[in-house]
Amino acid sequence: MSDNENSKRRPLKNSRPEGFPIKTLLIWAMVIGLAVAVLTIPQGSKAAPVRLNIQEVVELAEKGEVQEGTIKADPTGGPFYTVITGEFKTAQKNAEGIESKHFAAAGRLIDESMARLQATRVFKEPAAETWLSGLLTSLIPFVAILAVLYFLFMRQIRAAGRGALNFGKSRAKLLTRDRDKVTFKDVAGCDEAKEEVSEVVEFLKDPKKFQKMGGRIPKGVLMVGPPGTGKTLLAKAVAGEADVPFFSISGSDFVEMFVGVGASRVRDMFEQGRKNAPCLIFIDEIDAVGRQRGAGLGGGNDEREQTLNSLLVEMDGFDTTEGVIIIAATNRPDVLDSALLRPGRFDRQVFIDLPDMIGREQILRVHAKRIHMADDVDLAEFGRATAGLSGADLANLLNEGALLAARRNKKKVERIDIEDAREKILFGRERRRMMDEEEKRMTAWHEAGHALIGAVLEDDKSQLHKVTILPRGRSLGMAMYVPKKEVLSLGKKQILNRIAMALGGRIAEELAFDDISNGASSDIQQVTKLARHMVCDWGMSGMGPIAYGENSDTIFLGREISRAENFSEDTARKIDAEVRSIVDEQYIRATAILKERRAALDGIAEALLQYETIEGKHVMEIIKEGRILSPVIHTLPPVLDDKPAKPEGDKKISSTDLPAAGAAPSPA
Repeated sequence: MSDNENSKRRPLKNSRPEGFPIKTLLIWAMVIGLAVAVLTIPQGSKAAPVRLNIQEVVELAEKGEVQEGTIKADPTGGPFYTVITGEFKTAQKNAEGIESKHFAAAGRLIDESMARLQATRVFKEPAAETWLSGLLTSLIPFVAILAVLYFLFMRQIRAAGRGALNFGKSRAKLLTRDRDKVTFKDVAGCDEAKEEVSEVVEFLKDPKKFQKMGGRIPKGVLMVGPPGTGKTLLAKAVAGEADVPFFSISGSDFVEMFVGVGASRVRDMFEQGRKNAPCLIFIDEIDAVGRQRGAGLGGGNDEREQTLNSLLVEMDGFDTTEGVIIIAATNRPDVLDSALLRPGRFDRQVFIDLPDMIGREQILRVHAKRIHMADDVDLAEFGRATAGLSGADLANLLNEGALLAARRNKKKVERIDIEDAREKILFGRERRRMMDEEEKRMTAWHEAGHALIGAVLEDDKSQLHKVTILPRGRSLGMAMYVPKKEVLSLGKKQILNRIAMALGGRIAEELAFDDISNGASSDIQQVTKLARHMVCDWGMSGMGPIAYGENSDTIFLGREISRAENFSEDTARKIDAEVRSIVDEQYIRATAILKERRAALDGIAEALLQYETIEGKHVMEIIKEGRILSPVIHTLPPVLDDKPAKPEGDKKISSTDLPAAGAAPSPA
């Protein structure tokens, strides 16, 4: 592409309708009002002039006591009637006894006196004022004010008119290559998606390669995937790789309060695209205008449907031209209209899923280029330990680690910083809340029950990472698990193990204190949800492989609000009985494990009371050896004192400081 063509690529100015700027008009009105007041209000009064007769003025002028004066004829007083005004060189007292430098005289001025006054050369006769000059003098200020008002109002009216004419114009922005340039090298974790969209870029660069084979480039590419997986970033990479004009617009930019504006903007957007063909148009969050028609609650939205109809016609209607390729992104493909998804409009759907272990490592390496990393940071390790995180989550992980390192006054981001950031993102921030002894002990045994059953029933997909009685998020304590590998599906035995593990906290409370708390509410909800899924959705019960409920998604709320019951009341009672049977069996199973290993349960709880947080390896040591053998890295809480506490860093506590399993817990 030539330099001349590149020079024409500039972001389009979005002409937006402008109303009257009220603040500007008010300011100008105040200025004009002040000017009128200054012109019309008489100046402040000055001392009254000294009253003289004609003869006295002649004598004072001849003595040289007059600074200047004016002789003006006044026909209203009769022939030769004259008014003389002037200014003294030295102030004199007037009739009120106030000194004044001005004087005034009136009367008949004879030729002799006139000659004497003219001889002094301090008096002058003004030109006679005609009616025209007087009229102009009085009209000029008002004409000037009207001209200023006319200029201001007409300027605003023209601006408002231009805005009204451009109201239906497209708000698509034309991106240039040197502005926010992103290439495929900056996108990681979605190699298959990059390959599919790169075909579009390759076709635009060399269309004959595909046309020789009789192929046709897709008119539209729909990128689908969960939030944060890189759909918009991939579109930016297409813009960076392509040597064609790239227009970017959001789905919400078509929506306005006026009927017909959205459809007009769609037509104008494609008109701009045809003028710059071949080109790419990227529509972000297309579900804002592409939702299914005729499914409105209480009637359809005519404006949205008009916009969608216009989009459908422009993409593949009766009068369409080649060269305009649409790339759209959404995380709700289920709500899009079926006419929008058919071949000929969006020929290809590119699914961008959450990254796998290799993809996560690649994403971390892309974002780590801008961060000063220490040598002990192994990005491959964090790629394995961050299953389920999207690309945006991984970028946030490294950013949080950098912020933690900066707060700790480090020069580089170390492994412990990223580890703490990972726990903060996955499990919530650690909070030291004041807890009395009884609540602290119950929380310790509750988390010990989770940890013990999780360690005993550990499978090949997850392992116990840490156990803590420090509040994180909404929970007072937490047993943290990390995946060992990519978890794509779960077996029946693994789901039953998770139900038993979730029930372990409540059972441990009952064994240790002969009482239960409401701290197991979230565990009970999780257990019930898993058991009901096993019966109704996964066919993992005596009810057989039958789906006893279909999720009903509402297009407008975008979430599950009800479960359609396609079964009888008798079947519903059987489902409830099966769910109850699954939960009861795992409750009995977990109780037996905790009773059999009661000493280990007490040892884990006592370690939590002393250290507040222990790792999974310490739990295994207590189960196998009865005590902790490896050192525990314990961060001391801040000293609540008037004097600032000296930073002590991380203190390593020997395993000999921990009492043997089964001993009485140390007082807090």
